[in-house]
Amino acid sequence: MPPLDPSRTLRYVPEDSKDKIIPDEDVLGTLLKVFQALFISNFSRQTDILLLLPEAIKSKYRDLLVTHQRTEQPRYNTQQQKIYKPGEVLFNTLGFSISRETSSLISAGKGVFVTKGFVPKGTVVSMYPGTVYQKHEPIFFQSIGNPFIFRCLDGMLIDGNDKGISKVVYRSCNGRDQLGPFKMSDSTWLTSEVQNPLAVGQYVNNCSNDKEANVCYQEFDVPELFPLEFKQYLPNIMYSHDTQSPLRCVVLVALRDIQQGEELFSNYYTIIN
Repeated sequence: MPPLDPSRTLRYVPEDSKDKIIPDEDVLGTLLKVFQALFISNFSRQTDILLLLPEAIKSKYRDLLVTHQRTEQPRYNTQQQKIYKPGEVLFNTLGFSISRETSSLISAGKGVFVTKGFVPKGTVVSMYPGTVYQKHEPIFFQSIGNPFIFRCLDGMLIDGNDKGISKVVYRSCNGRDQLGPFKMSDSTWLTSEVQNPLAVGQYVNNCSNDKEANVCYQEFDVPELFPLEFKQYLPNIMYSHDTQSPLRCVVLVALRDIQQGEELFSNYYTIIN
């Protein structure tokens, strides 16, 4: 494992715990559902991408767009498209929206709240964004004064800091990996205009004696055949361009039903029996 600033407390899942509380297939299904909705809601800006996709995929999106327009805008001409904000897309797709607000914990800074709707137990409610480092890769300087580093079961690290050198590193990797109009990751989580509304998981606070954990971390490796047009919404990127490992993501899963207005809380480590 690369050296870290020794003053940091890592968020992590212990090696002797079970990491999966819902199947990877369910995580993948949720991400594809949300990303497809985001893609269609902003369809007018996807022209350059659509031109390079195979005809079968292009025709699928044309059909989806017509269906989407007829469902969401019955009073409008089908050539007009209403643009929904990412949070609205999330609510329309999964039945809830989340956002960063001042935490209910004293001196905890920002936290993440369910601002609208209802989150059923076992639902993917957020993602932990950031640069993904393999065990041997340098992260010491990024870790100094950084409370947003997450350690995975296998020792991989995710730096979810949206400021300083961490921000510079992520932007550099994001630009490096772009293929023409195809972005391999989402960098908008570094800004106030977040494109993927799930990508705020690094701001979920640790539980306390008064605030029990209602979400837990779950690791997810992005499959090789993940749709190219949806990678623009993945809030993670590998530090090394030439790595053969699949992209590591971490999602947060609801441990119970979560109501509108509740803040999300997790352990920095979560043991699943």
